[in-house]
Amino acid sequence: MSHTYPDPSASDLPKDLAAPARRALIAAGYVRLEQFTRVSEAELLRLHGVGPKGIRQLRRALEVQGLAFASRKRA
Repeated sequence: MSHTYPDPSASDLPKDLAAPARRALIAAGYVRLEQFTRVSEAELLRLHGVGPKGIRQLRRALEVQGLAFASRKRA
């Protein structure tokens, strides 16, 4: 079975993001900061390789663009 992943060169993820987090995000289809406006921090933390430091880096990158993570879904 062959997987097709988004082109990492089209990514605007933070350059200092750790390789495990970058791989996990790209494998999940996240390559553009705008995509994180539709997902919560908690959802991203469920990805193996994404931890608190990666979330902080993404949050800062989003803030620079005037963006933010999606709010948590209410039960």
